[in-house]
Amino acid sequence: MRDTYARQGTYWRESLRLTVILLLVWAAASFLPGWYAVELNAIKFQGWPLGFYMEAQGCLIIFLLIVWIYDRWMVRIERRHGFHEED
Repeated sequence: MRDTYARQGTYWRESLRLTVILLLVWAAASFLPGWYAVELNAIKFQGWPLGFYMEAQGCLIIFLLIVWIYDRWMVRIERRHGFHEED
């Protein structure tokens, strides 16, 4: 019983750490291009100012990448701690 609680605690800490890190990346990807839009717009990306591109497309791409990373890492964490259900 004690081993189960220890596994659950470790699982919870690892999943919480992953969630916090990915949320910080998402917040940075959402807000930083807006704050530095003038500087980013001096750079062109596929004919568009980089600040505009990051706000219009880049944040969406980063969000989808974060969802994919979260899924892959959570499967690894679940398998490591014995909580993964086989399909």
